[in-house]
Amino acid sequence: MTENWLDNLFCLKDQHGFEEMALEIFRFQAEQVPVYKSFIQHLGCAVEKVSRLWEIPFMPISFFTKHRVAAYRTEAPLVFLSSGTTSAIRSRHEVLRPDLYIRSFSNGFELFYGKPENYCIIGLLPSYLEQGNSSLVYMVDHLIKAGNNPLSGFYLNQYESLSKTLNVLSKNHQPVILIGVSYALLDMAEKFPADVPGLIVIETGGMKGRRRELIREELHQRLCRGFGVQQIHSEYGMTELLSQAYSSHNGLFRTPPWMKVMIREMDDPLSQAGHGRTGGINVIDLANVFSCSFIATQDLGRMHPDGSFEVLGRFDNSDARGCNLMIA
Repeated sequence: MTENWLDNLFCLKDQHGFEEMALEIFRFQAEQVPVYKSFIQHLGCAVEKVSRLWEIPFMPISFFTKHRVAAYRTEAPLVFLSSGTTSAIRSRHEVLRPDLYIRSFSNGFELFYGKPENYCIIGLLPSYLEQGNSSLVYMVDHLIKAGNNPLSGFYLNQYESLSKTLNVLSKNHQPVILIGVSYALLDMAEKFPADVPGLIVIETGGMKGRRRELIREELHQRLCRGFGVQQIHSEYGMTELLSQAYSSHNGLFRTPPWMKVMIREMDDPLSQAGHGRTGGINVIDLANVFSCSFIATQDLGRMHPDGSFEVLGRFDNSDARGCNLMIA
């Protein structure tokens, strides 16, 4: 893949351009990513006959826990591991081009929120920080540094200190983004309620075994009360992806132009579910050029006619990991 081609990746404007690029990446990965190539062959898929998005096979996300999912034999300069319990096998995503990940999450963030320097950005991600090798921590750390605000930073479990910082920011009328894992945001909201006008709270989902799981409506209501805001934002991302979808209200997610979510039928994974039907979430992430761009997740979801989607939970017996797991 040439640098000009990678530049074009983040300049996509329409569905036709997306589909053309997706098919090109599919043909590249079908040849250069050994585990995906083997998966396609086992399905009996003729690569040369694939001409539409839904004809592309979506690789089960569990392959990232059992196989090396990467093009070429080059040693990856950056490796991310999924969050999970100590007994769980963590997913492993080798990132051959860290600059591509930075461009993807930076462009995606700016698309939804504008420049990082417009905000004080605070990360409340204790479980991710403790386990290490987190793609989410890497992203938030880069956004914090790009914003260059002296009060930006990570907080482990220092809720009282974070409360004082939020009070200072509120008095200074500084726009703030607080991105955190659900259980830590709930702990903060209950122990140190805040009222910060203009605060944007982005929850990344999941209680990580620290608290009882809540339906999304209850979680967001508690967080709204605790932080004095009208809406709770959400981020939908995972170790196996280099792009993120965001929701600004009601759990309705939207993707950047180089990412697309499709819903598969629950009883027929090779068929597409219609609008309003619950099914498995398939993700096309074109930024995953050098791993796999076509991933069948273990999440349940539903598409809406306007292109937004909901995350409705997970398939039974799925390992609860680093994406939004709230039951809608």
